[in-house]
This record gives sequence, structure tokens and C-alpha cells, in this order.
Amino acid sequence: MKALIMALSGLALDLASSHRWPEQGWALLQLLLMASFSQAEDPMCRQRGDPENPLLSKDGDFILGGMFSFHSSWEDRMDNYTHKPMPLQCTSLNFRDFQFAQAMRFAIEEIDNSTDLLPGISLGYKIYDTCGSVARSVGVTLALANGNEIVSVPLKAPCTRPAHVQAIIGETSSSPTIAVATVIGPFVLPVISHFATCACLSDKTKYPSFLRTIPSDYYQSRALAHLVKYFGWTWVGAIRTNNDYGNNGMATFTETAQQLGICLEYSVSFFRTDPYVKIQKIIDIIKASTSKVIVAFLSHADLDVLLPEFSYHNLSGYQWVGTESWIFDSQTAKMDIHHILDGAIGLSIPKAHVTGLREFILDFWETLFSCKFKELKSSAEILRECTGHEEMTGVQNSYTDMSLMPIFNNVYKGVYAVAHALHNILSCNKTCNKNVQLDPFTVLQHIRKIHITTKEGDDVYFNENGDPAAKYEIINWQPRGNGIVEFVTVGLYDTSLTPEKQLNLQNESLIWARNTKQVPVSVCSEKCPPGTRKVLQKGRPVCCYDCIRCAEGQISNVTDSVTCVKCLPEFWSNERRDACVKKEAVFLSYEEIMGALLTAASLFGACMTIGVILIFFKYRKTPIVRANNSELSFLLLVSLILCFLCSLTFIGQPSDWSCMLRHVAFGITFVLCISCLLGKTIVVLMAFRATRPGTNVQKWFGQTQQRLCVTGFTLIQIIICIIWLTTSPPFPSKNLIEFKDKIILECALGSAVGFWAVLGYIGLLAILCFIFAFLARKLPDNFNEAKFITFSMLIFCAVWITFIPAYISSPGKFSVAVEIFAILASSFGLLICIFIPKCYIILLKPEKNTKRNMMGKKAPNSL
Repeated sequence: MKALIMALSGLALDLASSHRWPEQGWALLQLLLMASFSQAEDPMCRQRGDPENPLLSKDGDFILGGMFSFHSSWEDRMDNYTHKPMPLQCTSLNFRDFQFAQAMRFAIEEIDNSTDLLPGISLGYKIYDTCGSVARSVGVTLALANGNEIVSVPLKAPCTRPAHVQAIIGETSSSPTIAVATVIGPFVLPVISHFATCACLSDKTKYPSFLRTIPSDYYQSRALAHLVKYFGWTWVGAIRTNNDYGNNGMATFTETAQQLGICLEYSVSFFRTDPYVKIQKIIDIIKASTSKVIVAFLSHADLDVLLPEFSYHNLSGYQWVGTESWIFDSQTAKMDIHHILDGAIGLSIPKAHVTGLREFILDFWETLFSCKFKELKSSAEILRECTGHEEMTGVQNSYTDMSLMPIFNNVYKGVYAVAHALHNILSCNKTCNKNVQLDPFTVLQHIRKIHITTKEGDDVYFNENGDPAAKYEIINWQPRGNGIVEFVTVGLYDTSLTPEKQLNLQNESLIWARNTKQVPVSVCSEKCPPGTRKVLQKGRPVCCYDCIRCAEGQISNVTDSVTCVKCLPEFWSNERRDACVKKEAVFLSYEEIMGALLTAASLFGACMTIGVILIFFKYRKTPIVRANNSELSFLLLVSLILCFLCSLTFIGQPSDWSCMLRHVAFGITFVLCISCLLGKTIVVLMAFRATRPGTNVQKWFGQTQQRLCVTGFTLIQIIICIIWLTTSPPFPSKNLIEFKDKIILECALGSAVGFWAVLGYIGLLAILCFIFAFLARKLPDNFNEAKFITFSMLIFCAVWITFIPAYISSPGKFSVAVEIFAILASSFGLLICIFIPKCYIILLKPEKNTKRNMMGKKAPNSL
């Protein structure tokens, strides 16, 4: 006390020095007076503040506390703090909490009348009205913990003593319960709530003595999100109560919804004391929204305020998804006279029945209504307007409504949990040990450990967070005749099952908004069908997107795909881009027109060559055949037949043998052909050189030399082909690059050097042949074969020079067709240029087929 006086003296000096004495002097004076009187009084331990009196009470060996909001509001007042504030004036009777209180009384009386539970022990109660006020709830909590006796205890006696009650049943909503659990937590006095569902209350570091008989909103929020996802609603609005219940519950719902791909178009909060402008803002938001589903995480009291305004603005046609706070509340359904909530779906506590409880509550109501309850002082304030002449006939209100029986059962289970804990602590058998000194911590520990079954078969136990097992019924509002709404159970959500079995729904019995059987659609963007992918819209939630068709060669075979999958190299996307189909294998076949024409041309050339052979063979002794080295001519004709026929190896599906055969046959037959031409050209040149005197060249290029020349030139090509085939031969391959949607079956060259060596050697011989033929083009014979060889080789070279760029630039099977065309064109060029003129003379001009004419001598004129 001396330290306090010294501190106050120092404060006075500071005030004087800072010239603030006029403003704060009176406050300092009062503190000094309090200090002096406190020093003068004898040390006492006394209660501060006004006592809190219970509304309903009953004496017993052990007392249970009850906290219920018998009134839902209070009168506003302006306190100027110049005098002591008046007690809270409660208004708006709340019959629901009256029912909860009666459930508590019923359980206690049933236990007192039981011979098995707490035999010889009577339980009493003190039930308070908190008016829905957090401040009043805190005051009531302290009253239940300390008692209300106005006594002064000498300082020598300890102020601390056992708690006045063994446990507290309440509160009904989350925010007052949080305040109660926070205040009473350090004293570990058990608090068991029947309707406070905020998930935050599961935190035992903050609320060590809190337990509840209703599941945590953690499970309800997640269940609501899964329910919304089940029906395909990805674009929803949300309204929540602006307190711990609504804010925490909606936070968990939002988090789970995001994980499930659900987007909230809007999320607004509301409390029943908010001004009308807040309600109007909510209505404007709903009207401007495009979502057709509203998740309402509201207490029934807040929804009861909003519902008339929604009806006035005709906010019908929306699909409501609700929580256990209002989804099975018949009073809310009666207020919905314009059927705004018809078809609502949501979660509720499973239906329950407590034998005798309904009759007990209704008997109490009759007693209360007939004013026979007036003698109880604790009920005097409630019954101020009771005249004693009222009748029960036709009276209908929320008190006579038994639809909240599942919550009554939660109160009932909470009382029995405390009773069984006391039964175990007191070692009750036929009698109980009344001498056991109870302390809150022991009671709390025993309540946590209980696992009992009520007379109705309900299991009562608490997990490590003080919560029961989460199990919900799914309720659907189905309108019936005369404006009556029936709460129909259409499913179950049970967290004790595996995740895929937790949600069980009966879709066929559901009724939706506007009394339809069709599930509402609420999406920001329509589902993207297979063959498309989702592309997010800039600046909008992930549920708002555009559907973009998959690119060629890519597919999506599921709805709402975020990516398109590329087909394997041998596959291609179909027209709808929802499946990969095997690419068409393309090659030059005999069945198609181009292949058939080339085949026909090849066979025609071969037949034509055979015809020439037959003509030459028949007229083999004529001068025109003998004069041009008939042996080389026949070998040339045979090689031309092979040239025509080798083109057939390029047609058809490539195989290992066909790929090797086509290039080898082509290379060797053409070298054989050109070697014969080269030999014939050299023979012509040698013949010309032999006509000059003194020359002896012809003997160096006779029949033997011609054969060796042809054999040698051809053997070189054969060696080139052998080297090519042994090192890196041609092989069949699939060209997947040339065409996107087709597979080109072709022959890969293997070694490009080998291929161009074969072509290069043919080109080299063709150039030599052309040069020699060009040199012999002006020989004096009437039938100078060198002229025709020159012309044929000119065609040959022109064809193969143009072949190279055409072959390189032609795609797929057309490159094969170009190669076949070059073979046929050059073969026909040789055949026509060299042999057709001879055939013409043999068949049509036989008079010219004479040795004299071949030597260039004219026949004598006939008379």
C-alpha cells in the first residue's frame, strides 16, 4: 500500500509540472481517497460487482450450470459512464433455448430418479439467461464458477475454493462460447456445448476445458464443399454470419472449395444488428451475380432477418445450400411464405429421439402458459404478461415445435456425460462416496475418457479435441400442399467411412429450386467437351475459362481437360480431336490410279521391246540389223526389257528385299544398257577410223573387246552395289514427318553415298556415250546410228538431270513415282530413238534395207 501511495504522489507531481491538474485532478483525488480508505479498512476478500441470479435453479449435492439465450436481443442504451450502467434489458423471447434448458432439466431429473446412475446423489442446476450477449455470458460464467453469495471473507481465510458448479452446459452459439471457454479455461472447469460448432474451439491450447456434443464445423464445411462439387456447381455465391461461427466455417469451406475446383463469385457477411443498407448491398450483389447457387453459412437468427427482405425483392429461383443452423429449422420454413428457400439442401444433425422428453417439454409449456409457474421467483420476469386465462388450443410457436430434437439430444448427452464422470469419480456402485473432494481438473479428465451409450442407443464419447464423431444427414426442403415444407432426408455424410464412401445421396428423390427435378446448373463457363482444353480468362477466377480446340495431332478425351495430349508418332488426332487414330500408311500401290498407270506403262514398254526383239530376230540377216552390231543390239534390247521391268519393284509396300532389289536392279540394268550403247558408239567410231588408209584400229575393238567393255562397265556397277548392300543397304522405313496425318512407307537409302555413287556412275557412262555419239554424228552412212544414239542420250541426260530436283522436292510416294517416270522416260527414249527408225525401215521401207543403201550409195535409175 505504501508503494501505491508513493506512486500516486509521483503522479500528482507530474501533473502539477505539466499543468494538467485541472483536467485530471479529480481522477487523482479519487485514487488517493481509494488508497487511503483501502489502507484504513481491514483486509477482506469480497465479491465485486452485482450478483448474477439464475433464471431456473434447483438445489442438489452437485450443481450443473446452464447458459442459454432465453432472449435473443437486448435494448440499446447510451451509457455516458457518469454513473453505473444499468443491468442489461433483454428482449425478444427465444423459445428454442427454452427448449434446450428443458432438455437439461429433463436429463437431470431422469438421473435423480435413476437407481443405477449416481445412486443417493442428487444433481441440481443453475440456468442463466445470457440474452445472446457475449459480455453477459462472461459475467454468468464467473457467477457459475464463484457463486453469488454476497459475503466478506477475512483475509486469513483463503479466497480460493472449489468451483461452485461441476460443469457448464452451453452456450448455444460459437462467439459467446469462445468467450466462455477463454475465461474459464485457466480454471479447467468443463464447458460442454450442444450447438457451438466453430472449428476454432477444437484448439485445446486455447480452450483446454471445452467439449461439445455436436460435430465441429471443420467437417461440416468440408462436407458442404463436397456436396457442392457432387452436383457440379463450380460457380457459387456465399453468405455468412459475421461472427466466429460464420467466418471460421466459411474460411474452411472456401479452402476446401478451392482444392475441389469450386470458385466463389462473391462472399458477403451479415449480422442481424447490421443496418438496412448492408442488407440492400447483399441483395444488389445477388441480383448482379451469375451464379445460381448460394451457400448460406448463417445462423437461423440472421437468416430470419434476411428472409423477409429477400422475399420483398423476389430473390427466388436460387439454389440454397445450408448448414445445420437453419436447414432443419421449422420456424425458418414457416417464415418463408414466398418460397425463397424451396428446394434448399444442406446438412443437419442426424434425427434423434429421447423417450419422454417431448412430453416433459410440453408439460412445462402448459404449466408456464397457465401461470402455475408464477410462484417460482426465477421465472417472474418471463411471466410478466401472463393473465392466467390463456388456453393452449391453437397455440403454435417455436416452443411447441419438436423439430430440434437432435439438438435437445445433444444437451441430454452432455448432462449424461457429466453424470457418468461423477459416477466414476465417486466410485458409485450401490452407493456413492460423498466424501470425495471434487476438483474441476479431475472432472474434466473423467469426462474426456467416458464412452457410454444412452438409453436410445447413441454413443457418447469425445476425441482428443473434445469433439464427437462427425455424421450428418442431408436434408432437402420439399414443398407440399398448403405451403408446408417437409424436411426430407436424401442422403448421409459420415466421416468415419473411407473418403469415397463418405457422401451417399439418393438423387431420384431430390426437389430443386422452383420445384423442379432438374439439377440446377451454376458454372462460370460451360464444361469444355473432349477435343478442347481450358484457357483461363485473364483477371478472372480459375472457374472462368474459354474452350480452345486442340491443335492437330493433339487430343483431350475427358471433359474440362486443362491440356491436350500429343498423339504418338504413328497416330494422329481425329476430326473431333478426342481420340488418336492410327495414321494411314501411304505407299505407291498397284491398286491406285497412278500405280496402275505406271505399271501399265512399264509392261507396255517391256512388251514393245519384246516386239522389237521379235522383229529384229525375224529380220536378223537383213543389212540394217547386221550393219549395227546385232549382238549388242539384242543385248541392249534385253537390258531395256529389264529397265522397264525393274520399275515394277518400286511399286507396292516396301520390304527389305524390295528396297535392296529396286535400287540394285535399276543401277545394274541401266549400266548394262548404257554400256551397250557405249560399245555401239565406239564401234561406229572405229568403223569410221578404219576407212582411212594405214589405220589398223578395228582389230582393237572387235567382238571380244565389245563384250569385255560391256562386262567391265557392268562389273564396276555390280561392285559398287555390293559395297553399298554390305555396308549400309536400303531398308524400309516410316516417314512420319513429311505428312502430319499419314505414314509414308518408303525405302530409306541407307548409305546416301552408295545411292549417289550408283547414279553418278550411270551419269558418267551416259556422258561418255553422249560425247562419243556426238563425235560420230556426221558419218557419211545413210543410216548413221550415232545420230540416234546422240539424240537418245540427250533425252536420257535431260530426264535424269531434271529427275534430281524433282525427286528431292516430291513428297512421299510421289518421289517414287518420279523415279519410276524417269526410268520409263529414259527407257522409252532409248527404245524409240534407236530402234523404232530401224523397225520403220524393216517393216514399212524394205527397199531401203539393203547393203548399198546402208553404205550411202544410190541405186541406178531405171529406164
